[in-house]
Amino acid sequence: METKRSPKNIFVQGPISPESIAKSIANHSSKTDIGGHSIFLGQVRADEKEGGKVTAIEYTAYEEMALEKAFEIREAIFAKYPLSCMHIYHSLGEVKAGEICLFVFTSSKHRKAAIDACEELVERIKKEVPVWGKELIDNDGSVWKENV
Repeated sequence: METKRSPKNIFVQGPISPESIAKSIANHSSKTDIGGHSIFLGQVRADEKEGGKVTAIEYTAYEEMALEKAFEIREAIFAKYPLSCMHIYHSLGEVKAGEICLFVFTSSKHRKAAIDACEELVERIKKEVPVWGKELIDNDGSVWKENV
């Protein structure tokens, strides 16, 4: 009897800490069948805007739909690539310029599968998962961010 996997919570309140990223990497040292990892870290930029400089992004999501979509993407990537494991973490709430807001980590027996899967995963998350970012500007303004 096959058990149906359910969506994992990919959301983290606030920025993704360097310590949690390091811990996730360290947890894989005992998995000796893995030959390659690929990691993507999305960081908030301090872009210059018409009204000033971006100081942070406030992320919101339609969480139930976002988790379902992330699960669907995750399952498709697992079906397409020979991965050992995959981790996705996305921030909600305020993330300041310079902090990490997206952490995608794929592992495989060989590097090419890990790299290709990570790249496709990031692109699909940005295009398909209903997460929105409002850029907070240093003059007390804000602008909704477009995912590109």
